[in-house]
Amino acid sequence: MSTAALISLEEYLHRSEKPLCEYLDGALQPKPIPTKLHGLVQYMLVTLLRQQSVEALAEVTVRVSATKFLIPDVIAAHKIQSPYPTEPVLLCAEILSPEDRLGATLAKCEHYHAWGVPFCWIIDVQKQTAWHYHSGGEPERVAVLTAGDLSVRLKDLFSEVRGEE
Repeated sequence: MSTAALISLEEYLHRSEKPLCEYLDGALQPKPIPTKLHGLVQYMLVTLLRQQSVEALAEVTVRVSATKFLIPDVIAAHKIQSPYPTEPVLLCAEILSPEDRLGATLAKCEHYHAWGVPFCWIIDVQKQTAWHYHSGGEPERVAVLTAGDLSVRLKDLFSEVRGEE
């Protein structure tokens, strides 16, 4: 859901109120409020990626074009730019919230791919499943998420989730 009023890029970049919003051509797109399970899987994903000698961070705004700023659930790269990436990262991961629609998530992945991100992962915490998504293709359900030399087994990713549902 987006707000009706358009705002300038300058207003967006200096915005501090909640909720976190993505910026698409002047329109704000609020991110769904994460659940406990979403937060737990996000934490586990960052931890498992960092163990593989890459920088991995949650909820970092990325500039995918001059008029599009998105907030992937997790990003990973050998070096992440500060204050926010303007050059493509290695990986963008989206963790589905109950309000998320798969079509909208795939559209976000298309933005990441158009920006130059080679790997996109989509993770469903409720069903404990995940997919690789390659530009223009169909999501591929996997038991092990891979991005170049990086790999995360779903068994490890969801190890802390059992009993939290």
